[in-house]
Amino acid sequence: MTSTLKISHLTKRYESVEALRDVSLTLEPGMRMALLGHNGAGKSTMMKIILGLVPFDGGEVSVCGGAPGSAAARAQVAYLPENAAFHPALTGEEQIRHYLALRGEDAGRAGELLERVGLGHAKRRRIGTYSKGMRQRVGLAQTLIGRPRLLVLDEPTSGLDPVSRRDFYALLDGLAAEGASILLSSHALTEVEARTDRILILARGRLVAEGTLPSLRHEAALPVTLLVTPAAGAAEPLAAALPGAEPTADGRLRLDCTQADKLPLLARITAQGERVADLDVIPPSLEDIYTHFGHGEAA
Repeated sequence: MTSTLKISHLTKRYESVEALRDVSLTLEPGMRMALLGHNGAGKSTMMKIILGLVPFDGGEVSVCGGAPGSAAARAQVAYLPENAAFHPALTGEEQIRHYLALRGEDAGRAGELLERVGLGHAKRRRIGTYSKGMRQRVGLAQTLIGRPRLLVLDEPTSGLDPVSRRDFYALLDGLAAEGASILLSSHALTEVEARTDRILILARGRLVAEGTLPSLRHEAALPVTLLVTPAAGAAEPLAAALPGAEPTADGRLRLDCTQADKLPLLARITAQGERVADLDVIPPSLEDIYTHFGHGEAA
């Protein structure tokens, strides 16, 4: 199956500023990719190039098999900006009906699309009365028009409450299962950690890391933390049996180790038998990985 998005050695300059330098990536059908980076890293520039809004200086970009901004690409790409703006005097239903009509689709589907993003109850209210999170959901409903093959989402959960964020990612999961590719830029690292297939980290226009979360953990070689809860009355003998363990404020013992030492250390801990009441293994988080690869790169 043809890649939804393929970028090879992409370069973009703004006068003396190199916004993107030799960036390559491939996004396959059904893949969810998180695009991470500090402000000024090149994320917005990359998205604008993909959408055909700005030209690029070098490399190759293929969007759904066509050139960025071509009629063929535009017909298969949907975009949701961080701050979606709509006419405040229109209702949610009127706004989506308008966009459906522009695409030559059945305007009667507006209610269905708003229901799908959790706005069915407010479809006849004026958008001027909507919260930011509700406006963001109108934008998401707009991106669903035409069953796009590629969704480009810039901070899409900005303004959403925790329940709405959960529902949003569940919707993305469903779209990916149907074959849509998703490129999502976000600063909410905890959210994307468990809801994306691949992670791409930009720093000052360069691609500094790309892969799955497990592969990036392996590449970063950051320490793993083990938190051991002693059984009643076993704290001291357990600490003596685990050299290097540090007591925590909640009465547990903390040990940090390399990935290579994790299994031998787990064996030592489980060998303590009834002295151990519980054990938590905490791998490096996406925030730890992002900090590691972007260290010294942020302006």
